[in-house]
Amino acid sequence: MNTEDRRVDFYWDIGSTNTYFALKLIKPILVRTGADLNLIPLNLGYVFRSNNYVLMDEPANKMSNRLRDLNRWADKYDLPFRMPDKFPIKTSRVLRGALVMKEFGKEPEFIEAIFSAYWERNDASIENYEGMIPIVESLGMDSDEFMSRAESDAIRQQLISSTNRGIERGVFGAPSMVVGNEIFWGKDRLEFVEEELMKT
Repeated sequence: MNTEDRRVDFYWDIGSTNTYFALKLIKPILVRTGADLNLIPLNLGYVFRSNNYVLMDEPANKMSNRLRDLNRWADKYDLPFRMPDKFPIKTSRVLRGALVMKEFGKEPEFIEAIFSAYWERNDASIENYEGMIPIVESLGMDSDEFMSRAESDAIRQQLISSTNRGIERGVFGAPSMVVGNEIFWGKDRLEFVEEELMKT
């Protein structure tokens, strides 16, 4: 793989704790490998329903351990993560909002701000457009145009298409990182992502 062809297709959903960490920890890998990050919204709720998986139905002990494990990751990498009081949240508006911001060249900044609001500052209001407006306006986007575009049939179809395409590729959760034909799932697979990127 030539350096100019190195790319990570990064499937994400704001409702994924592990995506928060992966977005932070993949940055130095992109610098070291010269790879591009292609951010692709994935409607994780739809993916879960397609696989008859219900996150909150998992055993209480597993859920408790998962929270402890997330805090270990936050401590290890000195990240200001905190579990939001409201979890899970509806994520489709955020996903569609990111597609709108991509049209205006503001996708990475929007996604970083949204993840920081929810996973660092306990701001669940971002599941609604009203909660996203301060972020949108801080990035120079008109809020009325943003909401109108996010509710358009074209953007709705883009989200459906990106989610279905992910499923067709074998994606079953977030974060999923695709390099070439290889799929890597989870925040703890990043070393394998880097190894794959470095193959020639």
